[in-house]
Amino acid sequence: MFSEARNVSHTVTEFILLGFPSCWEIQVLIFCLFSVTYILTILGNMAIVCVYWDFRLHTPMYLLLVNFSFLEICYVNSDVPNMLANFLSKTKAIPFTRYLLQLYVFSLGTTECLFLSFMAYDHFLAICHPLHYPTIMTTKFCSNLVIFCWAYGFLWFLAPVVLVTQLPFCGPNVIDDFLCDLGPLLALASACVPIPGTVLICGSMSSLLIFATFFYIIGSHTLVLRAVLGVPSVSGRQKAFSTCSSHLVVVLLFYGSVMMTYVSPGSGRAEGMQKFTTLFYSVMTPLFNPLIYSLRNEEMKEALKKVLGRA
Repeated sequence: MFSEARNVSHTVTEFILLGFPSCWEIQVLIFCLFSVTYILTILGNMAIVCVYWDFRLHTPMYLLLVNFSFLEICYVNSDVPNMLANFLSKTKAIPFTRYLLQLYVFSLGTTECLFLSFMAYDHFLAICHPLHYPTIMTTKFCSNLVIFCWAYGFLWFLAPVVLVTQLPFCGPNVIDDFLCDLGPLLALASACVPIPGTVLICGSMSSLLIFATFFYIIGSHTLVLRAVLGVPSVSGRQKAFSTCSSHLVVVLLFYGSVMMTYVSPGSGRAEGMQKFTTLFYSVMTPLFNPLIYSLRNEEMKEALKKVLGRA
């Protein structure tokens, strides 16, 4: 696949991220709007991270949730600050190496897929096999899952980034997007020479991870739903359904937008839709997640009250 870039030199040293083209006043307004969204996202996810100070919540489920919220903080910090700076920038330029670095850090979405899968596994064990849960989902095992999510998430996206460094960028350097993403980069490279092999590999790796984790989550919650319907206690059914429904809402919000973006990167979809789906999973979903998990979880709300009271 590296032969696709043969005899074409890398002449592009920087890219232009157009963001949301508009007049200066609108740019400032959008900057203020996303600044508030960014602050609320950080505060909301930090609140969930802080509830782990409550020793009653030192359980595998909350360990995964706390790491998931910390991941969301890292996720938005990988792209939103640059996006905010770009709104006020006159040139809107970003160096090639910096673009690739942000693209790699943005691969934390891979880690998010893994965390959502293991959270579904935790729900499955707790509801479908409650007697075996304490012996299987130990603190050590859960800690190993967390380490696996972080390590594998970074390693999985390494191959596409290495492939991108071998691509030719010989002509246009304007990207009609607001962050460093894979699809627009492949589209620019394909304007120089055909790169079907690279597009196929990147698309296959993204599709494999997305669909494998998504169908596992749906399958797990199907079994959980069947088990919940068999619980004799009404309060038990409500508690189990509340926990699982919160997780499913997050899954549908995240995967719905990600599938539209990454299943076929560089395929030339409508640019307006590309921006919308990217904006949704990269900015809005991390904002909604702490609200979804905390508002439907009484233990979380009580822990938040204690943490805020101490503060």
